[in-house]
Amino acid sequence: MVSRGVMFLLVLLTWTASAAAAAEPGRCLNAEDRRAAIAGQQAMPLANAIKAAKSRVRGEIIRARLCYSGQGLVYVLTVLGRDGRVTRVSVDAGSGTLAIGR
Repeated sequence: MVSRGVMFLLVLLTWTASAAAAAEPGRCLNAEDRRAAIAGQQAMPLANAIKAAKSRVRGEIIRARLCYSGQGLVYVLTVLGRDGRVTRVSVDAGSGTLAIGR
């Protein structure tokens, strides 16, 4: 039989490992985690990120994800330009600053 202390330690180790994996750079949040991040004010609403992106890049946003980066959360927006070119825009989910790449 496993003692309570050993069981607690196993649960704690499992939780710590999953929390570390959750903050891994490049990992994107699921719908539930996105809602929690916005509600907890760790990220601005998606509409604000889109507004910031559209101030610099013209086109239709065809994909939006909220992901971890080395500095925190970022919205990764994929924009299809009128000329057919695809541009990836990263918007810091806290400050709204942009990074644009092709």
